Order: sequence, then C-alpha cells, then structure tokens
Amino acid sequence: MKPDGQAYSHAEYQDLPKIQQLKDGLVDNKYRGPVHLPMGYEVRTQTLSSSPLIMSTHPNPKDSMKSTWRRLDRAEWSVFHWFYEILGIHPVALDKEVPVHDKQEKVPYIPEWHLHRWVLVHSFIPLAIHHVYTSYTGHNLSPLAAFLFYSAAFKLIAIHEIHVLRRMGHMLGFLDGDVHERDGVPDVGVQKVVHSLVSTSTVRPIFTVFLSYRSSQAPSTMNWLWLPLEAGLYGIILDFWFYWYHRLMHEVTGLWKYHRTHHLTKHPNPLLTLYADTEQEFFDIAGIPLLAYFSMKLMGLPMGFYEWWICHQYVVFAELAGHSGLRLHAVPPNTLSWLLRIFNAELIIEDHDMHHRRGWKKSANYGKQTRLWDVVFGTCGERVECYTENVDYDNKISMPLI
Repeated sequence: MKPDGQAYSHAEYQDLPKIQQLKDGLVDNKYRGPVHLPMGYEVRTQTLSSSPLIMSTHPNPKDSMKSTWRRLDRAEWSVFHWFYEILGIHPVALDKEVPVHDKQEKVPYIPEWHLHRWVLVHSFIPLAIHHVYTSYTGHNLSPLAAFLFYSAAFKLIAIHEIHVLRRMGHMLGFLDGDVHERDGVPDVGVQKVVHSLVSTSTVRPIFTVFLSYRSSQAPSTMNWLWLPLEAGLYGIILDFWFYWYHRLMHEVTGLWKYHRTHHLTKHPNPLLTLYADTEQEFFDIAGIPLLAYFSMKLMGLPMGFYEWWICHQYVVFAELAGHSGLRLHAVPPNTLSWLLRIFNAELIIEDHDMHHRRGWKKSANYGKQTRLWDVVFGTCGERVECYTENVDYDNKISMPLI
C-alpha cells in the first residue's frame, strides 16, 4: 500500500524492486547488499533462528495525505490553520454537498471567451487603479510601491479564483468523484501549503518588478499591439520549459525525489498546486517563468512590466484551475488557441488531473498550460470523462466574475 492507503499500480511498483523481491521471498536469504528504498520508507532488520532477515516497510509520516484538521477542535489550530479559515480558501465547504457523477454522464462545457473575460477583467483592475493614481498625482509608483501593490493584487485575485472554483465544484462536482473525493490540505502539510501560496504570490512580483518595471512608464504606455501575441506565446514557451523540466523529474531517477511529494496527491485541489519539495517550488515559482521571460526577450518581444503582469495572470489562472479537478470541459485561455486547436493541442482540466491520478515515475500529460509539447513528443494520456463524445457542448457553463 502507498502512504495514502491506495494500492500501487504496476508502474509504481517499479519504485520498489527490492522491497517486493524481499517480501515475496525472491531474494536469497544470504543477500547482504544495499537495499535502495524510495523516499518515505525505512528498513528494519532482525535476526531470528528461522529467518536471518526480516524486513518491514514503514511509510514516512510526512507522506500522509490524511486531512482531518478542519474537523478538530479549533482551540488546537495554529495561525496557519486560521490562515485558510479567515481567507475562506478551503477547496470545499464541509456543510455543502458535492454532486457525484458516473463517468459516462455528459460533461458540461465552458466557452473559452468566458475564461478570457475572467482573466482580463481581474488583470486590468489593478492596472486601472494604478492608472488613476498616476493621472491624479502626476507621478508614478516607486519600484517598492509597485511591488507591494501588485503583490497584494496577485494574492487577492488568486484568493478570489479559489472562492469561485469552490462554488463551481459544489455546482458541477469533480472528476473521478464516483471513486474518490478531492484531497484536502494534509494535516502534516498545513504550514507547507501556506508557505507555497505566499511564496508564489510574493516572489513572482519581486522578479517581475526588478526586471521590467520602470517608474518612467505608466500603465498607459503598455504595448497594446504586442500584447495578444505576448500573452499567447508566453504560455506556450513557458510550457516548453516546464514540459521538459517536469518530464525529466519523472524519468531521471536522481531527479524524481524532488518531484515525488507533489504526486502524493492523486486528487488535487487548487491549494496543492505547489505542494512540493523546495527544489521544485523554486523552479515552479521562479525558474520556469524566468526562462520563459528571457526566451521572449531573446525573440525580440518587448515584454514590458504591464504585459508581463497580464501573462502572469493567465498562467496562475491555469495553474489553479488545472488542479481544481472540476468536472468540466475547460481549456486554459490562450490568445493562440486557434493555432493549438489545429494540432489538437489544447489542454483541459482532466489532462493534468489524470497526470496526478495515474502518474507516478512513469506518466503522461506533462504540460500544464497547453498539450502542444505532449503532442509533439508523444506523451499524451487518455481522457476518461472529458473525451469529445462525452462533452455536452449545449450545456454551457459560465465562470462568475464575482
């Protein structure tokens, strides 16, 4: 059994060769070589007259995905537990029902323009406030003030998206909901998840301001001509870097240990988007976005601060929605979707959900913004509920702005 109590698939047992051999009695009793265990397990040996080697496996408590803290006495909560409660960012409400659907039931559809509208409206609100400030005062925000303002805006938009995704979950239900409910924030990861959320919404604005913000340029100077191309290309280029970094972490034995924690959740929720070890957090939060930014600059694209801000909002929208597990046919909005559609390279929520549900060291669906690089490099996985014939395109869903 895995740490979360589920059975290992055949592919996952590839992580446990010596364990299984020893348990099944396939290794000679005189074996004294090293046993290479995956993270989260330890070996205990004991010499008995009947058997010189007895081995048991003990899951690492840090690998547990058990989530019971929301039902505990609140007097036992820490400031990190109250963080979720005060901000209202729980992935589901305990006092509300979640619809459960058979996998053969038709899946509703959300038009992409609804998602563009959501991202752009929320992206432009901070820009409009900034514009009013510069017009009224006659001077622009300092770099420090810009960081504080846009960092706060980043956090508020993400919090609001989580609120909306929760409401939609109670309306639509979740993928694989007839088998397993969505994972909650694990008891052992309450503090870790808070750190990941705060880090993402703080570090990205820091390097964005440092690299591209100019006090001499007000929001009105945004390059509107290049914006549609930049917003679309950014997601595709970022996904190229993410695809290979992600795939290598799965397929290179020495790198898997940095990604393994993220795969402890088989039914993720938006709060677990960056539930990972420090090394992965660094690349997800900063490394991959910076590679995308510098790639765009090398291509000769302007990528000014205000355009990059909008690009960030498209990306974080897809990151949170992609881990929501909503039973809905929805693609990450992209201004170049018409091109992706030609190659059947549009990502949907189920693609990344299947990556978590069935993936371990060997997996598929490595992209997180598009399906383009999975198509190009032959790593697309199957769709169980949201395949074309099972989508009800007449049952259109809207994503509430408020």
